[in-house]
Amino acid sequence: MNRYFLSHLESLVQGLGKDYSLKMIDETLYHECKKYDWSRDFVHGYKDYEMYQKYGLGVVAFYNGEMVAGASSYASYQNGIEIEINTKKEYRRKGLATVCGAKIILECLKRGWYPSWDAQNTWSVSLAEKLGYHYSHTYTAYEVWK
Repeated sequence: MNRYFLSHLESLVQGLGKDYSLKMIDETLYHECKKYDWSRDFVHGYKDYEMYQKYGLGVVAFYNGEMVAGASSYASYQNGIEIEINTKKEYRRKGLATVCGAKIILECLKRGWYPSWDAQNTWSVSLAEKLGYHYSHTYTAYEVWK
C-alpha cells in the first residue's frame, strides 16, 4: 500500500474537530444505529449483531455524546465491504463524512478487506475522489421502494 495514501487518510482522520470523537460500531452502537432513519442503513443488512461483528465494519462520529455521522458496511462479501456513509442533516458540510470515510477505509486495509465505493450521486463521487478513489464510469441503477 502506498505510504502517501495511508498518510493522507490518517491526516484526514486526525483532522476531526476537538468537539467530535469517533468510535467503532460495537453491539451498543449497532442497536443505536437501528433507531434512526439516517443511520439505519449502517447495520440493516445484518440480521443481528453477531452477523455484523463477523462480516461488517463501521465507525460513527459523535458531537457532545450525540451520534451525528458514520460510515459502515452496507453489504459484505469475501474480503470486502460496500461502504455506506451518512451524516445527520444538521451536521452536514462539516467534513464528518470525509473523516468517517477515511477511518473505515483504514480499518478495511488493516483487515485486508477491499473498501468498495459505489457512488450514487455527484457528491458521493467528489467524496470518493477526496479519499483516493478514481472515477470509472456511469451506469444505470434502480431503487425499489415498497
